[in-house]
Amino acid sequence: MDNPICVTCGMQYAAPRSDCPICEDERQYVPPSGQQWTDFATLQREHEALIKPEGDRITGIACTPKFGIGQRALFVETDSGNFLWDLSAYLDDTIADHITARGGITGIAISHPHYYTTCVEWARTFDVPVYLHEGDRQWIGRPDDRIELWSGQTKQVGDGLTLVNLGVHFTGGTVLHWSGGERGRGALLSGDIVQVIPDRKFVAFMYSYPNLIPERPPVVRHAAEILAGYRFEAIYGAWWDAVVREDGYDVVQRSAKRYLEFVS
Repeated sequence: MDNPICVTCGMQYAAPRSDCPICEDERQYVPPSGQQWTDFATLQREHEALIKPEGDRITGIACTPKFGIGQRALFVETDSGNFLWDLSAYLDDTIADHITARGGITGIAISHPHYYTTCVEWARTFDVPVYLHEGDRQWIGRPDDRIELWSGQTKQVGDGLTLVNLGVHFTGGTVLHWSGGERGRGALLSGDIVQVIPDRKFVAFMYSYPNLIPERPPVVRHAAEILAGYRFEAIYGAWWDAVVREDGYDVVQRSAKRYLEFVS
């Protein structure tokens, strides 16, 4: 099949292959049933759009039933232009029409390779760049001219929208800080670089979530130091309703402190 998509993680590749490097990496897994593939057209036949509010001017976008890892994209509406954070593999006319009706998007950014998925399909649909950190360039499954690699610790992608490379989970592991979010109190869109957990008083930092490999202490310490320079009330994680609604800055700092105390 052209541009096959891994059923387990959702990564789309430029050509047929027998393996999925993302799933064979120690942070992910190949299920006991073995490697399985699908394609974009099959996804559209077997799933349908799921769109619902997640916060103030933030809308979640994914599909039902869930596919792959199960994360959802976040459509962020700002005064200077809309932006898309992280991605679900699924995209159809319902999603495209919803985004277009709200003014479209100026770009897409993705937190880490597990969510690169069908980014080329999204970028071509909306004719926008996809910002990926160059530290994870080796994981790109389907190269395309719309993929824009960036380097360093930060990149501005809009008025009040800053990509921040924390290096958690992957070398290029990135979060999006929106200074205008939560009515000016700030929002951190974190994917699972900073993982929102059931106890909303804390967040988690892991090298691998499914395989329960903890993140390296120096990486967590460095990430907390970087985020000390930003203020944010809410944290939007990778999953539906995975949102810390208040005291986000303090939640991150005390979580990092607790983590380092446990592993030291």
